[in-house]
Amino acid sequence: MKTIRYALIFLSVININSILAQDVIEEIIVTSSYIDQDLDSINNPIHIISGDDVSNMATQSIGESIDNLLGVSSADYGAGVGHPVIRGMTGNRVKVMTNGRVNRDVSAIGVDHVVEVDLNNIQQIEVIRGPSSIFYSNGTTGGVINVVDNTIARTDFTEEALRIGGEAQSVNGGHSGEISYQNNFGGLNFSLAYKDSDFNNFEIPFGSIIHEEEEHEEEGHEEHEEHEENPKYLPNTDFSNESQRFGVSKTGDWGYVGVSFRGMESVYGIPFHGEEHEEEEEGEHEEERIFATTDSDVINLEGSYNFDNSFINKIDYYFANTEYSLTEGHAEEAGHEEEEEEGHGHHEEGPTTFSNDAKEYGAVVDFSTDDLSQRVVMNMIEEDVSIIGHEAFMKPSDNSEFSFGYYVSRETDLFNFDMAIRHDRINRKGSVAHHEEEEEEEGHHEEHEEEVDLFDKDFENDSLAISVNRDFNQYFNVSMDMASVERAPSALELYMNGPHLATGRFEIGNTNMEKERSRNIDLTLNYNQGGFFGTFTVFRNNVDDYIYLIDSAKKEKKLTVSNYKQKDAQLSGYEFEIGTSFDFYNGNLELSIARDSISGEFSDGTNIPRMTPERNIFSVNYSQDDVNFNMVLKDIKQQNDLGLNESVTKGFQMLDARFTRMLVSESGTEVSASFFGTNLLDEVARNHSSWVKNEVPLAGRNVGVSFSVKF
Repeated sequence: MKTIRYALIFLSVININSILAQDVIEEIIVTSSYIDQDLDSINNPIHIISGDDVSNMATQSIGESIDNLLGVSSADYGAGVGHPVIRGMTGNRVKVMTNGRVNRDVSAIGVDHVVEVDLNNIQQIEVIRGPSSIFYSNGTTGGVINVVDNTIARTDFTEEALRIGGEAQSVNGGHSGEISYQNNFGGLNFSLAYKDSDFNNFEIPFGSIIHEEEEHEEEGHEEHEEHEENPKYLPNTDFSNESQRFGVSKTGDWGYVGVSFRGMESVYGIPFHGEEHEEEEEGEHEEERIFATTDSDVINLEGSYNFDNSFINKIDYYFANTEYSLTEGHAEEAGHEEEEEEGHGHHEEGPTTFSNDAKEYGAVVDFSTDDLSQRVVMNMIEEDVSIIGHEAFMKPSDNSEFSFGYYVSRETDLFNFDMAIRHDRINRKGSVAHHEEEEEEEGHHEEHEEEVDLFDKDFENDSLAISVNRDFNQYFNVSMDMASVERAPSALELYMNGPHLATGRFEIGNTNMEKERSRNIDLTLNYNQGGFFGTFTVFRNNVDDYIYLIDSAKKEKKLTVSNYKQKDAQLSGYEFEIGTSFDFYNGNLELSIARDSISGEFSDGTNIPRMTPERNIFSVNYSQDDVNFNMVLKDIKQQNDLGLNESVTKGFQMLDARFTRMLVSESGTEVSASFFGTNLLDEVARNHSSWVKNEVPLAGRNVGVSFSVKF
């Protein structure tokens, strides 16, 4: 890791003088990755966030970074962990990708596990909702988040460029620094990026902590003992991260070929941890430090070869190798910083390590004509997942996937037509250990392993998606997306059998799980004329054999026993936005009002748990030459549609703002400074979709500054 850092700094320094003499480079625009379509050609619904907008935001989890978008929210677990939620779906139903390849971390097997994605010096984030996401990956019944960078350049860099940036936040006293560099040496394109972030425990508004006395009061107990005043900071909400990327590529009329390395290391606190033991002395764990460390190394090889005068236009190919580990540990609060820097420390219960070694191979064959865009995609994945340690709730599993897809797109005078067909063959190998607990004298328990059952499960998924887009005139557009998507149960849903302290439960999988089938349709209307614009989407998703986790009345190791089960479900909702744009004080002012609403019910009329509540989003954006001001107010409604054993989540208002100024010197140097604020109203806020919404509120008022200099 450190070798990459030193190489980046060295190359940046030796070239800084020549860079200062260059004009500013033009922004590189890339296509949407997986099927290499221009962004404008992808039918609704899709969101695009530019890399500049991401760099001007406060550093957040991937979930929080896109939380202001229609139909998108976050299931948070502290500062560093935020799993994206798209139209009420998250986990394995939503794929987070980098340059069209699924991130092979362990976020899907733990709600407290960080989604390992590098947002430093990226070009854009693409959020694809609904049926269109089948074009990108298998089992994406919820949608896709794709982070696009240019680490492997597909076209030659024409000028060298150096970018230096930094950031500071008040809510956690944190800061970050970053540097990136790109240039062409002797016909080879080199790209480097490095970022280091360090954020402390974040502040929470007064009244954020829910005390047990308050819960009893809600149950009818009027009297309760006095308790201490709420703390100012929430313990174990710190987050630090170090990331680096390096890429080299060669391009020509024949195509391109390149290789890249991406490494990330993180240390973050886990603010909630369910306990297996009830009889603890009061305050025994008050000073306990609970944290996780991650280490991720990803090597990518990709390229494209163009054919002349052939039935085949080109072949894109790629290979990705991922080695990922996440270790959870416990330590005394005193001196934990020194322990973490060494990557270890004294852990009271011993560490638990989650690892994923994955290899992915694929190719995209393009045989488009002038009238028809056509591609065939082949993809193969091999994953070895293991959990070792005190909290190993699942035995090692081997996963393999093979996908074959056909994609076709045609544009006529009447409409645009897209269709995707996928066939996926999926194998999940795993095992389940059965234990018998015998009670001995004085209440002691002794566990005896009885047997281990081995499983080798095969699934075959067939999926189809169709999108039709029609322009009635230059102002009015209609698009309709339909899809039938099958998703195989994950290894976790099949073979889970142990204490999952992040959820405070003893979770048990079901080896008899069937695959899900999602039948999805959405209709979108778009209007834009004379400075007025609007969009309206209505969607419905019928899911056969929807997989979910439900609590039982049983206890295991002092934890609530929860079982993975299946039941037919229906998710439906709508999204709309209306606004106007007009000239204002030598600039452009845009005002908009948006709303999204989602409901989820099982076939028996009960509610799907942790569904995103209704939200109103009010936005103001003003731009003038080198100045931009943006303000967003989210009005999140109280969630009263509760699943089994859920509690009401109160509504709140979240006000965020950002002011950005850019200056360009005569030499072409760009200096950009942003002043931002999040939760400016200092609201007590909780995401209903979070597993720990009562224990872990969102951070309080935060103000900060970020800057970047491009030479």
